Amino acid sequence: MIGFVGIAIVFAMVFGGYIIAGGKIGIILHAAPYELMMIMGAALGAFVIGNDTHGIKHTLKDVGKVFKGPYWKPQDFRDLLCLMFQLLHIAKTNPVMLDTHVEDPAASPIFSAYPKILADKEGVALITDTLRSASMNYDDPHQVEEVLSKRIEANYHHAQHSAHTLQNMADGLPALGIVAAVLGVIKTMASIDQPPAVLGGMIGGALVGTFLGVFLAYGFVGPFASRVKDVIDEDQHFYNLIREVLVAYLHQHAPNICVEVGRQNTPSGLRPSYDELEGALRDSKQSLAA
Repeated sequence: MIGFVGIAIVFAMVFGGYIIAGGKIGIILHAAPYELMMIMGAALGAFVIGNDTHGIKHTLKDVGKVFKGPYWKPQDFRDLLCLMFQLLHIAKTNPVMLDTHVEDPAASPIFSAYPKILADKEGVALITDTLRSASMNYDDPHQVEEVLSKRIEANYHHAQHSAHTLQNMADGLPALGIVAAVLGVIKTMASIDQPPAVLGGMIGGALVGTFLGVFLAYGFVGPFASRVKDVIDEDQHFYNLIREVLVAYLHQHAPNICVEVGRQNTPSGLRPSYDELEGALRDSKQSLAA
């Protein structure tokens, strides 16, 4: 919702200020469809040239993050800590039983209790692959942390593709606006025999191209790229939390200490309070006992 508010503010302040200052909106409205066709058409064409099919779909999907915000909410971080606690408790007390949860997460009652987390294949894979490796004595905390960090970094780099693509488009839009303006000037020069009033309107229409290129770049596409990057960065904390808890486990800490390490390493805006987590863990212990 806040994204739509921002768009409304941009339009209201730019065009409202122009009209209040005595500007004639008719010139912009007349020229805008043709200028937008040239500018946005060229920008979309360049976007298609610079991306494969997967990259195009990825970017179009990620544009929605501007309005939806991060996928992982504070509730999900609390659920993740509870899930990790349950798995680590079993790993400490009954390692053989852990295999049934790790080998088939979809059939695991522990994973099934958190359907949103279970639906995230990469998050589940980080947990199950690491616990499976630990059961095979690949449990050097420093080595596992390095492997997890590289894997998370690779996924993060892939996720940032859409933000980079949108930023590249934003960087190119002012130049494409100049291209449209130059074409407008060429059109005007071909009508140099017209009276000044007509030429003024044609030059004004040509300058709309420059205006739209800059306006779209810095008013919309650039902020979209920045917002997508911020959302991806915030979602990345979810996977970093998985790494912190697993590495703490490999350092032979108790499960409740492991999840507390993860809680402390979660950003304040997403971090559950100590009492909130304790209450959730108490419920988890009761479910384990049952």
